[in-house]
Order: sequence, then C-alpha cells, then structure tokens
Amino acid sequence: MNVAEVLANTLSPDASIRQNAEQQLNSAATEHFAEYVKLLSAELANEQNQTFIRSAAGLALKNAFSARERTRLLEVQQKWLTQVDAAIKTEVKQNALTTLASQTNQAGNAAAQFIAAVAAIELPRNEWPELMPQLVRNVSEGTVSLKQASLTTIGYICESDDEDLRSSLNQHSNAILTAVVQGARKEEENNDVRFAAMTALGDSLEFVKANFDNEGERNYIMQVICEATQSSDFRIQQAAFGCLNRIMALYYDKMRFYMEKALFGLTVVGMKHEEEEVAKLAIEFWCTVCEEEMNIEDDNMTASEAGLEPRPFFSFARVATSEVVPVLLELLTKQDEEAPDDEYTVSRAAYQCLQLYSQCVGSMVIQPVLSFVEENLQKEDWRLRDAAVSAFGAIMEGPELKLLDPLVKQALPVLVNMMSDKVIIVKDSAAYALGRICENCGSAIDATLHLPNLIGALFSGLSDNPKMASSCCWALMNLADTFGQEVGTETNPLSTHFESSVRSLLQATERPDADNALRTAAYEVLNSFVMNVGQDQLPTIGQLSSVIIDRLEKTLSMQNQIVSMDDKNTLEEMQTSLASVLMTIIQRLDKEVKPQANRIMQTCLAILSAAPSSSIVPDAIFGTVGSLANALEQDFTVYMEAFSPFLYTALGNEQEQQLCSLAIGLVSDIARSIGEQVAPYCDTFMNYLLNNLKSSTLSQTYKPAILQCFGDIAQAIGGHFETYLTVVMQVLQQASTISAGNTDKNYEMIEYVLSLREGIMDAYDGIIIAMKTGDKTQLLAPFVAPIFGFLSVVNMDQDRTEALMRSAMGVLGDLAEAFPNGEIADYFRADWVMAMIKETRSGFGPGRTGDTARWAREQVKRQLTLPSRQQ
Repeated sequence: MNVAEVLANTLSPDASIRQNAEQQLNSAATEHFAEYVKLLSAELANEQNQTFIRSAAGLALKNAFSARERTRLLEVQQKWLTQVDAAIKTEVKQNALTTLASQTNQAGNAAAQFIAAVAAIELPRNEWPELMPQLVRNVSEGTVSLKQASLTTIGYICESDDEDLRSSLNQHSNAILTAVVQGARKEEENNDVRFAAMTALGDSLEFVKANFDNEGERNYIMQVICEATQSSDFRIQQAAFGCLNRIMALYYDKMRFYMEKALFGLTVVGMKHEEEEVAKLAIEFWCTVCEEEMNIEDDNMTASEAGLEPRPFFSFARVATSEVVPVLLELLTKQDEEAPDDEYTVSRAAYQCLQLYSQCVGSMVIQPVLSFVEENLQKEDWRLRDAAVSAFGAIMEGPELKLLDPLVKQALPVLVNMMSDKVIIVKDSAAYALGRICENCGSAIDATLHLPNLIGALFSGLSDNPKMASSCCWALMNLADTFGQEVGTETNPLSTHFESSVRSLLQATERPDADNALRTAAYEVLNSFVMNVGQDQLPTIGQLSSVIIDRLEKTLSMQNQIVSMDDKNTLEEMQTSLASVLMTIIQRLDKEVKPQANRIMQTCLAILSAAPSSSIVPDAIFGTVGSLANALEQDFTVYMEAFSPFLYTALGNEQEQQLCSLAIGLVSDIARSIGEQVAPYCDTFMNYLLNNLKSSTLSQTYKPAILQCFGDIAQAIGGHFETYLTVVMQVLQQASTISAGNTDKNYEMIEYVLSLREGIMDAYDGIIIAMKTGDKTQLLAPFVAPIFGFLSVVNMDQDRTEALMRSAMGVLGDLAEAFPNGEIADYFRADWVMAMIKETRSGFGPGRTGDTARWAREQVKRQLTLPSRQQ
C-alpha cells in the first residue's frame, strides 16, 4: 500500500475514490495495527511530504486512537498496549515528537493531538516518563515552531476528559507549570507561542493545586496572567481572562488579595474592551464570581446545619455592585440587530451576568437598575428602550418578592404597552421580560386587573411576527404555570381565556409564514394550557382531541411528500408536537378518552409503521400510548397484539438508548394497566429486559428501571411470575452487592447506587406481593435471607432517599403478611428491624412514607408475638 497516495485519496472530491481510500485505512488499522501506525507516523514526520498529506496522516493517527464510546476507546487503547512492540512504539513516538518542530503548523498540531492520545494511555501507567520533561525542554530551548507545538501538546493533554489521565497529571504539575509559565511571560517575544502557553495554562490550572497553594508560586502565576490581560494581542488577552475565570472557580478562597490589588479594576475595564471576545470573557469573570458565591452560600448553609466549618466567603459581587452593574447596564445598549438568535454577543453576555448578579446580591441591584429603567424606558433610541426593558426583566429573580411586587404591578401596564413598540427587538424583549415576571413573580399579577390585557398582548405578539414566537410562547407557558398550579380544581383564571387561547394557538401553527420553531413553541403552549386549565374546560379539551387526532392523521400522507432533510425534520417535529399534546389531552380526559381510543391507536400504529429507523417520533408516540394504557387500564389489552412488535423492537434497540428506556417504562405502564392480561407477552418482555441488564452498550442509568419493571410485571401476573422467579432473584442479589464504595466525592456513583437500590427494593416488593396473591409464598423461602441482608445493608448506609425507605417499609410489611404463621419470625427479631422502622417514621414525618412505616410496624409486631418455626 502506497500510504501517501491512499492518504491523498481520502481528501478526493470523488466519493468512490475517497470511500475506497478510507476503507483501505480501516482495513489496515484492523488487520495490521502496529505497521499501520508506524507508516502513518513516518508520513507525518516526513518534511518532504505535502502539507495536506501530513495533515491526513495526523488525522488518521488520531482517529486510530479515538472512539466516542468509552468501551470502544478502551479496546483501541488495548491494541496499542498489546499489539505494538516496544521498538515500534519508540519509533512512532519519536516521529511524533520530531514533527513538533516542523515549520508546518498543521503537521505540528496533528502531532500534538496524537501525542496527547498516546499520553492518555501511557502516563496513567507510569510509562513514557520522558515526555513531560521533553516538552519542558522544547519550550525552554526550542525554535518558535517547537515551542508553540509543545505548548499545544500540553494543552491537549490537560484538556482530556480521561479520568485516569487527569489523575496522573498531578505528579507532573511542576513540569507542566514550568513550561506554560515560561511561554506565557511578557518576555516571550512571539505572540503565537505566548498564546499557546496561555491556552495551555488555562487547561492545566486544575492540576497545579499544590503550586497554587504556595504563595510565592501563586503570586508569580497571577502576575503572568494579569500582565497577559494587557497584551496588545487580543488572543492573549482572551486567554488571560479565560484563565482568570477558571482560577476564580477553582481557587476562590485564594483570591481576596488579588481582587483587591488588581482583578476588580482589570475586569471592569476589560468588560468595556473594544474587542468583543475579550469583553465577553471579562463579563464571564463576574458570572463566575456570582455563581461561585451563590454555591458557597448554599454550602455554608448546609455546613451550618451540620455543625461544619464554613467555606471562606468574601462578598466580591456585593462589594463590586456599584462598579460592575452600571457597566453591565451600559453594555445592554450594545445590541447587534443582525446577530442570529443563538449568537453570544456582548449585550447578551451582559444580560446573563445581570441575571446572575441579581440572584447573587438580591435587592442591591434594584436601585441602579430602576434608575436606568426610568431614564431610558421612553427614549427615542430603540437601543435604550430595549436595554431598559431587558434590565427590568433580568432582576426578577433574586430580590425579595415583597420588594418586587409593587414594582411589577407598576411596570405591567407599561410592558404590555411596549408589546406594541414599533421596533421588533423591543417587542421581543418586552415579551421575554413578561415571561420572567410570570416565572418568578406570578403572585404580583392580578387575575382580574392584569391577566386579560397580559394574555391578549402575548397572543397578539405571537400572531404579529415569527421572531417573537419563542419569547411570547415562553411567557404564555409561565403564565399557564402561574395560574394553573391547582390542577384538579373546578375552575381557575385560565378557564375564562382557554377557548380563545386554543383558537389562537391552533391558528398560529397554521400560519403561512410559520416555521418549525413557531409551530413547536405554539404546540408547547397548547400543551401547557391543556395541562393547567380547570376541570370545567374538559368538554373543550375533548373537542380539541378530535382536532389533534385529525392533524396527526393528516401527517401520514405527508410521509410520501418528503424530498429533503428539511421536509423530514418538519414532519418529525410536527408529529412529535402533536403526539405530545395528545398525550396531555389523554391524561386530562382519563377514561373519557375511550370513544377516541381506536382512532388514536390506529394513528399511532400507522406512524410507527411509517417511521424510519433514525426517527425521533417513536419517542413521543410511546408517551402517547403509555398515557392511553394508563387511562384505559384493562381495555388497552385489545391493542397489545398490534402494538407489541413495536415495543419488542424498541426494547432490543440498544443503539437508540432513549427509545429503549421509554420502552422499559412503557412495559411497566402496560403491566400495571392490564394486569394478568399481560402474561402472553411476558416471556418476550423478560428476555429483552434480562438481555438489557447484561448489555455493555446500554447505559447503566437505565438499569434501575429494568429492576422496577420486574416488580411491576410480577404484581401484574401474580403467581405466574414463578417462571422467572429464580433468575430474577439471582439478578437482584447480584445487583444488591453494588455499592458506592469509598466515593466521598463521587456523587454520581452515590446517586446511581441509590437509584439501583430503589429499583431492587421495588422489584422485591412486587415479587413478594405476586407470590402472596398467587398463594405461592413458599417459593420465597430460599430468598428471605438475601432480602433481609439487603435491607440490613440499606439500613447501615447513611445515604438514603425517602422513596428507598418507603419501599423498604413495604418489603418488611409485605414479607410479614406473606408469612403469617411465624415461618420467618426470627428475621424480624433482629434489633435493627424495629430501629429502622422507627427511624423512617421519625425521619420522614407524616405522609405516605410515615403511613407505610406505621403499617410495617404493626405487621412486624405481629411477627414478634409468633413462635419461631424456622428450620
């Protein structure tokens, strides 16, 4: 194989040539991995090659060591460890290190990425010990190209998400810091080198904690960064402010001296910088300050309750309010009317920061913001009007509601009027500000005095211009949440406006100029109104169901009209939105939906049949079907024969994990709804569920739901669960051995274990109930000891949830009821059993958990009066 020619062909405009070349590379990587990486590294290092060939070689090398899935990545890394001998490894790594000195930046950058990929494998294993010292020497003694590429390499290594690599980097902190500070100093004449060093410094800050704890080293690092904020090169300034953001997040407790001496001034001036990217990073510095101080206040409140030492808190944001807030208000007037909605501009950065400032310092922002609003709200310049409206909306969260309430009441008529402003940007900002009020200060809105004009203005805005759709719809959803919180009441303030709102929303979805965003947003509002309106509007909801089903049916004929990806996306978004609204309608109508059930299921089945494999629509359809099953209960059985094949396919589709997860939940819904009628489908369900538990592809976060599903199936089919009892009990016993271990800070693992235990407990309880109702409790006897062992483990662990303890009480009580003659009485005599029940009662107070604990106590007390019959 002529490697250079094949690499060149991977960039060919001819698809067949390109695909053939890619296939050759893939085959070589699979069949002759060692020789493959050796040849590629040689092409990368060859200065005689054209730049595009060297870049292609670097890309191929990087791809050979990369994978999206963690499992696949470990397989790739294992190939380097086991299939490549030491001599070839040395040659390949040396080729990459040599390439760092190349005058061709693309080649040097490609080498940097490859070196970082190999470092992720070898550094955690204490291999390649000469790498970091070599990179430090390169920065100290090398050419400009070598310095830059070496610093870039350090940056790539430090930004890796690989946990093993990140842990191993702590031992290299001195080498890393030496290199990056060397290159970041103002004495470095080449700005490309200095920029690369500042970028690497930002990536490495997490690993230099020991150095940062040393005051002398910390002072020097901070000096280098502060000097970099004054560089004439905007890139270096950006990187410097990025470093300051990261430092504030990592080392807040060390920042008091530097804030007083330099950072207050540097960042306030930086926010006004003519270069937008620099200004945004300076603004983000104060976002970081606010976020960090809010986190510290939360932590300190928790620490105070637990009698622990509080974290240092310096009130940087409060102290700087009079300096920072006026600058943010000024920057709100720097709108870019040409910027796309998703572009992060200076004015949007300032708005975000003002929101955070308000949350952080509360009422301290009110006076400067109110002065700005009063001064600019009626100005001729639309930028000033827009900034004033935006500023008012930004402070709706943070200050006490009793301070905001009179301000909101006074501002509402003005903001409603501004929905008629001649400038669309101002109208959009007014709609968003109204949404903020509805979200955070809904109690200030009077249903009689304010609501009619407010809801009218928002619907008027929705019909006025598609650009306002997002803000108007978000405000309307918040409005629905505010006035519909007492769902189930006969009527509420939404009821009066419901019919007209439904008409307006349905019209908005069919506007000729409506795009996908407007349609989706309008349907979301419709969903929210249906969910929140009073019971007196159920007849209107019933009429709406026919409209939604009609529209969903009509989408079937659109399937044949798709000629582009845009058409496909439009159809899928429409079907998803309609299915979501229909799901909510079914939930509100409950059993009253039965006359429509046949049409609903026929339409859902037709959509599932027509949906391509990559479609997102089945997710929403499954939600609709689940709601229908819950509403119809046993009457849903008539649809199972037609629907079950789609459910089986989804359960077996481990690549589409979200759909697979929905299918698992849907099996639980159906089992609870149709009870014993689910039995004919259980063999297939159980096979898929057990396979999913064993899967290395399916995320472990879905596995607690599978265990819970076992319990639901068991309760549904009662004694017939005997078929699956032994294998499921073995699975539950195995799962119960998983613990968070010594993971004081691994909250994700702790949360997963708690979720897993909830699933195990629910499964045990469902199975106990099933065997009891099926008069087969004797089959549980071999598993009683493991169940009590699991309960004991849960009792001893300080990490518990209310749901877990409620399920544990259910298991204890149901076990006691299942063996009323004392067969397992000795298990209940363990001291920890009654102590666990008492602690659950007192710890979670009155309510479902307390009631379940009281019931469990009565069942256990009966057991304690029985003579032992254990063998």
